[in-house]
Amino acid sequence: MMRIAATARGTALQVLHACHSGGAWADASLKALISRSQLSTQDGALASRIVYGVLQNQLLLDYYLGALCTQKLDHLQPPLADILRIGAYQILFLEKVPDRAAVNESVELAKQAGRGQASGLVNAVLRALSRNKQQLPPLPDKDPLRRLSIQYSHPKWLVKRLVSLLGMEETEAFLRENNQVASITIQVNPLKTTQETLAEELQSVGLTVRPHPWLSGCLESSGVGRLSQLEPFTRGDFLVQDAAAALVARVAAPEPGSRIIDACAAPGGKSFALAMAMGDRGEILSCDLHANKSKRIEEGAARLGLQCITTHTADGRQLRPEWVDSADLVVADVPCSGLGVIRKKPDIRYKKSDDLLMMPVVQTAILENVAAYVRPGGSLIYSTCTVLPEENEMVTDSFLASHPDFSRENFFLPEPIGEVAGQITLWPQRHGTDGFYICRMRRKDNS
Repeated sequence: MMRIAATARGTALQVLHACHSGGAWADASLKALISRSQLSTQDGALASRIVYGVLQNQLLLDYYLGALCTQKLDHLQPPLADILRIGAYQILFLEKVPDRAAVNESVELAKQAGRGQASGLVNAVLRALSRNKQQLPPLPDKDPLRRLSIQYSHPKWLVKRLVSLLGMEETEAFLRENNQVASITIQVNPLKTTQETLAEELQSVGLTVRPHPWLSGCLESSGVGRLSQLEPFTRGDFLVQDAAAALVARVAAPEPGSRIIDACAAPGGKSFALAMAMGDRGEILSCDLHANKSKRIEEGAARLGLQCITTHTADGRQLRPEWVDSADLVVADVPCSGLGVIRKKPDIRYKKSDDLLMMPVVQTAILENVAAYVRPGGSLIYSTCTVLPEENEMVTDSFLASHPDFSRENFFLPEPIGEVAGQITLWPQRHGTDGFYICRMRRKDNS
């Protein structure tokens, strides 16, 4: 990249370029660049809105731009395609941004990026889009899968797989939900405060919060900005965790005094929820493959005032003999495709299907290994933030087929869900949560 001005649009361009050319993740790149550029709160919000908006609508933007551009977008020199997408997103989706400003700022970005010779193309394409935005090219209705793919900017392979699972109508509801702004779920730390007290305090600083519609001990909010800067967060009154992830602790239902191994713990949210669920009485071994992530878990536990958590660097696929048969509960929230959290991390949708083929191999290896840590009579929780059976029930089915000493165990979730026969896939369009899978298994006690 050339010297891009530290503006909202300039920051957005650098993030998108890093995502498309360098494989970076949008959320991490945004945080780093907004901080480095010292953007105001308003400009930081606009940069984030543009980045996430472009990623949420990229295939649709490309479809419309492709009808107006004489060259294919993927044939343009980087970062011209991203500059056009930034301009197009503002013209089509941001009503408060004048079209003229969107065009002019995009032309300026082309010049700053060293593509001044293409500034005329950027100007012409975006002005044409502005003139014709009420008569945009129709979507290809003769191919329903392609239409859904373009309209909601999800790859066709994923749309096809979802239709096979959900049918056309519910697939469209899932895709539509992925392009909405997700509410923020705030989990109350009962060791520090109450739901009512926290709600009053957050409202007193101007936040709009409401009780979660069906999960006690949680609040819901939207458009809350940087929660980590609030005093209640700093003193550990709450953590931010989606309701689906928070349910892992509900499903696990640890008893005070339990010994727990959280096999893939970073960044620590489930360990924290488990510790709070058992009143910080017991022992939780929070493990992760990467040693540098342990510090983040330790900082989170200290902020929340949790004493029962210790961190360990451990590969979930390699046996730790000293842990065999030692845990009342083992939680394996394994690495996955992340297709259940697209609404929060829109760039996940652009993973290639081939990239996902090895996930069940890794997941199976972790589950096979950490199951050895469960004592006879103990519990094993397997969870992912994806919705594909290949990473979920097919993994646990295979595990149970080869481990007759384990079986699925029914559990109860708050209404409207109720009793669950051992495993559940949560969906945003059904439950208002991230896409998430939870399976509870019990090891037989033959003593």
